[in-house]
Amino acid sequence: MRLIPIIGLEVHVRLKTKTKMFSDCPVVDDMAPPNTAICPVSTGQPGALPSINAEAVRLGVRTALALGCRIPDVAHFDRKNYFYPDLPKGYQISQYDHPISENGMVTIEVPGQEAPRDVIRVGITRAHLEEDAAKNIHDASTNATLVDYNRAGVPLLEIVTEPDFRSPAEAKAFLQELQQILRTVGASDADMEKGYMRCDANISMLEVGEDNKPLHAGYNPKTEVKNLNSFRAVERALAYEIERQSEMLKANNVPVSATRGWDEHKGQTSEQRLKETGADYRYFPEPDLPPLDLTVVREEEKAKLPPLPAERRAALMADYGFSTEDARFFLANGWDSYAEAVMGELASWMEASDDKKESGGVILSEQKQKLGKLVGGWLTSKLAGLLVAQNKTFGDVKITAEDFAEFIHLIDKGTINSASAQKLLALMLETGKDPSHLMEEHNLGQMNDPAALSKLVTQLIEQNPEQVEQIKAGKVQLVKWFVGVVMKSTEGRANPEAAEMEIKKQIGM
Repeated sequence: MRLIPIIGLEVHVRLKTKTKMFSDCPVVDDMAPPNTAICPVSTGQPGALPSINAEAVRLGVRTALALGCRIPDVAHFDRKNYFYPDLPKGYQISQYDHPISENGMVTIEVPGQEAPRDVIRVGITRAHLEEDAAKNIHDASTNATLVDYNRAGVPLLEIVTEPDFRSPAEAKAFLQELQQILRTVGASDADMEKGYMRCDANISMLEVGEDNKPLHAGYNPKTEVKNLNSFRAVERALAYEIERQSEMLKANNVPVSATRGWDEHKGQTSEQRLKETGADYRYFPEPDLPPLDLTVVREEEKAKLPPLPAERRAALMADYGFSTEDARFFLANGWDSYAEAVMGELASWMEASDDKKESGGVILSEQKQKLGKLVGGWLTSKLAGLLVAQNKTFGDVKITAEDFAEFIHLIDKGTINSASAQKLLALMLETGKDPSHLMEEHNLGQMNDPAALSKLVTQLIEQNPEQVEQIKAGKVQLVKWFVGVVMKSTEGRANPEAAEMEIKKQIGM
């Protein structure tokens, strides 16, 4: 039996608006005191009438365009009926047969997968607007369920994909790309840990032949996995379901269509209820809201659509010589504009150099690649590492793009070596001061006096005759030991390559 997973995603995105989807009630952070951002509409009071949030419509249309969706001329809202304590009206205002968008397509790269599935095209069935439900809080000590209505009515965009994923890695890669798209167009912060982007995954296992075509037609039950609030959780939950369903099918047990919850601590899913169908919700048009005319907003948002993440990554690589990994890091963490500004400052440095410029002040290709590698490494590894170690974020960085470019220029020119540069970067992060002044103030500049280096090496050789004899006897790795002693003696200011050459010269190698 050869089984392949068939996976589709339903992603709920909290739109970045000041007020709720159908009222002027404010949208607040989840840390706000319970039930302090509520109104008659969000709590479903009799006679309270909804009104459409125009900004939510704009953000929904903008996102849908970024996902390659078709935007119709007219859309309307529907009532989705079901009873639950977090739904005070007994129904949710959503969209069913006339959503604001449908039939989109996103192309994504999947790191770690081999061709042809290292790049896949994901169909977007629809992206529609709706309101969020309230938040249930289960209190085990009193065996009670409390309800916080602050979240009720918050604008959501539900993005439904086609079942185009064949591995957990593909689903994760799509969600990461979607997060970057949402942040790029300004539709949402899309932070999964905060619940601003929530994912439900639908998965079934299909038995196929050697040609990857289904061996059996008909019923193929799928499981919907809920409570996925991180990229890692999506990957782990799908991997668990693939194994669980595969074992059932191999034992001739057919899984049932059900909704299952993911338990991060146990690392497993558990059944919650049988899966509903569209008929269970008894959709019908929302009588209190007029149809949405999208003709004007569609054209306005289309004209304002910014370059999307894939285009931005390609530009960072082509224009500045950044690697694929660095470009991905910059986009994922919101460092792309800063990295661009640093390279722009370095271009000015190169323009002032007689031997490293061309018309228009464009950095020559070879030099651009070298500087792009330097900037990428020092930003994504060294600076990012310092921020993690100090429990800081990029928002805490006081270093201007001009000062960081000067810092890279000092390294590129050999004015400071790598060991001292790391100390200098930590001082820059702490103080926000100019790198040249900090370098002089803390005596971090590279030791460029050949006579002083020669004198130091002579002293060390005289102090360590035993190691010198071992080197002459063939234990050449001890040369590196001498280099380490030189670096320690100069507090990292000596040039290690120059030190090694001087040591070999004086020993007679």
